[in-house]
Amino acid sequence: MIVHVKDQLPGPKSREYLALSDQYEARCINQQAPIVWERGDGVVVTDVDGNTYIDFTSGVLVTNVGHSHPKHVKAIQEAAAKLLNCYDFPTPDRVTLAKRLVELMPEHLNKAFLLTTGSEATEAAMRVAKRYTGRHEMLSFYGGFHGRTFGAMSMAGKMGTKKRFGPLMPGCIYAPFPYCFRCPFKKKPETCGLFCLEFLDTVVSVESTGDLAALIIEPYQGGAGFIFPPEGYLKKLETWAKERDVLFILDEVQASFGRTGKMFALEWEDLRPNMLCLGKGIGSGVPTAALMAESRIMASLSPGEMSSTTGGNPLSCAAALAVLDIMEEERLPDNALKVGDYLFRRLKKLSEEVTVLGDVRGRGLVIGLEFVTDKKTLEPSAEITVEVVNRCCQSGLLVGRVGIYGNVIRVAPPLVITETEAEEAADILEKVIKGIK
Repeated sequence: MIVHVKDQLPGPKSREYLALSDQYEARCINQQAPIVWERGDGVVVTDVDGNTYIDFTSGVLVTNVGHSHPKHVKAIQEAAAKLLNCYDFPTPDRVTLAKRLVELMPEHLNKAFLLTTGSEATEAAMRVAKRYTGRHEMLSFYGGFHGRTFGAMSMAGKMGTKKRFGPLMPGCIYAPFPYCFRCPFKKKPETCGLFCLEFLDTVVSVESTGDLAALIIEPYQGGAGFIFPPEGYLKKLETWAKERDVLFILDEVQASFGRTGKMFALEWEDLRPNMLCLGKGIGSGVPTAALMAESRIMASLSPGEMSSTTGGNPLSCAAALAVLDIMEEERLPDNALKVGDYLFRRLKKLSEEVTVLGDVRGRGLVIGLEFVTDKKTLEPSAEITVEVVNRCCQSGLLVGRVGIYGNVIRVAPPLVITETEAEEAADILEKVIKGIK
C-alpha cells in the first residue's frame, strides 16, 4: 500500500504550520484539506508529519508529469545554475519551446507568445482579439472560469469569482453552457438538438451592441465542476463563430498537455480555434503559460506592445521542454486515457450503487463526481461533498472540491499514475462514499 496515515489529522507539525498560515497569510487563499505538504514523488504526497497520500488533485491540474519527476527536476536545476531571467532577450530554450509548441498545433496556429500564468494567457487573448477586430465585446459562458486577473475575472460565468468586485470590464456577454445534468432550459440532451447553441443568437441580439470581437470557452468547464459539453457542440460553436466573423478562443489552461487523453483537448473534435490559451500542465509545477495564435492575428500588435516580465524565462522554458519530452517518452496522454477509463468505469458503477452520487462525467484523467441529497430532486449537496473530501484525506486520498454549487469532487491525478495506484485510490473513494449516510 502507498497510503500511510498514522495520526488523526491534522498532525502536530501540520497544526503548527496551519496556525502560522492563519496568522500571517491572507485568508482569501482557498482552504484545502487540513494538512501541510512537505514533498512529493509521482502521485504520492508526504506531509510534514510523515503521512503519505495519493494525490488526486495534481495541485490544481498542474503536475501532469507527477511530483518531482527526475528528468523535470534535472532540467530545472541545470537551468537555474545558468540563467534565471533575461526579460525579452531570446534564449535557445525559449526559441526551441516556441518552435515545439507550434509544431504540436494545427498548422494555422503558428505563433507562440510565452507567458507565466493561465490568467495572463486569457488576458492576452482578449487584448489581441480586441486589437485585431477593432471591436470590444467578449462572449463567455455560464460557469466559465478564465482566471483571477480583472479582465479574466470579468469573463467568469460564476458569481463566486466576481462577487463584489464590480463594476467589471465593459462589453462582457454571457450565454448558457450545456450543463446537461442541470439544463437551464429543462431539456434532455438526447432530444434538445443543442438548443443552448441556437439560443446564442438570442443572447447576442439582446445583449450585444453589434461590436462582438470574440468568444472564449473551455473544452470542459473546470471550476464549474468538470462539465463536458455534448459531443459535437464545440465544433458547431466554432462554425457559429466563423459564420458571424467572431474570433473563437479556446481556453485549454486546465485541459491541455495530456489531461483528457490527447495532447490537447481540441484534438477530440478537430477544432481550429483562432487562439489557444495554455498553462498549468505545460510547466508541471513551474509557472509557465502560452498563447498560441494565427500569425495574421498576432501581427495586429506592434513590437513592444505586449510583453511579460517573467514570460518565457529560462527556468520555465527548460521545465516545459522537459515536460514535452516526458509526455512523449512515457506516452502520458495514452496513460491518461487508459487509467482514466478504468477509474471512470469503476466510479460510474459506484454511482449506481449509492444515492448521494448523482453524476459521474469526464474524459481521460479529468473526472467529476457530483453529489446530491437525493437522485430524484438532484438537490446539490455541498455538505456531503465536504464530508467526502475530509474523510478521503483522513484515509490517505487527496481530492479537491469545485462546482457551481460546491458539490463536485475532481478526480485529476498526475498523468503518471499506474492502474495499481488508481485501484488503491478508487478503493478509498468507494469506501468513503458508501459510508456516507
